Amino acid sequence: MKVLVVIDMQNDFINGALGTKEAEAVVPKAAEKIKAFSGKVFYTRDTHEKNYLETQEGKKLPVPHCIQGSSGWELNPEIEKLRDTEPVDKPSFGSLELGYAIKDYELKQAVTGEDMLESITLIGLCTDICVISNAMILKAMFPEVQIVVDASCCAGVTQESHKNALEAMKMCQIEIENEV
Repeated sequence: MKVLVVIDMQNDFINGALGTKEAEAVVPKAAEKIKAFSGKVFYTRDTHEKNYLETQEGKKLPVPHCIQGSSGWELNPEIEKLRDTEPVDKPSFGSLELGYAIKDYELKQAVTGEDMLESITLIGLCTDICVISNAMILKAMFPEVQIVVDASCCAGVTQESHKNALEAMKMCQIEIENEV
């Protein structure tokens, strides 16, 4: 059994408050990966409240983004039309709830006689913040499951920080595929 996790493919990270041309370029690749994937797909949404600037993150990154209910919080339309499960809303970079949702899915599949979880692949935004945070959490929660990041379907805050995050994940035995 395989799982794909689509991290924060939201308007604010693509063409909104924190968008980049690299993030825009990833959207069609991510959509193709989702369409072609044979397995369960989970989605996350970075989710902040209106008081974002008063939070620790808001004080360190004073750019309001992904405010719940705003258009920037919504998944990119090309990604949204592929979604068939409710996203995991996460108030911070990494999400324990995502790991628990995958664990619940794995247990339900085991009850029905499905194969054990063999891999979790992550794609999305931003490589150097939320992708790496969730990859590390999932590696800790599933130490014997292959954790993979498809670099061609990710973008970082900068190209340099994207590459640095990929290198850091490699050191933690997370497989990086399609690295350019």
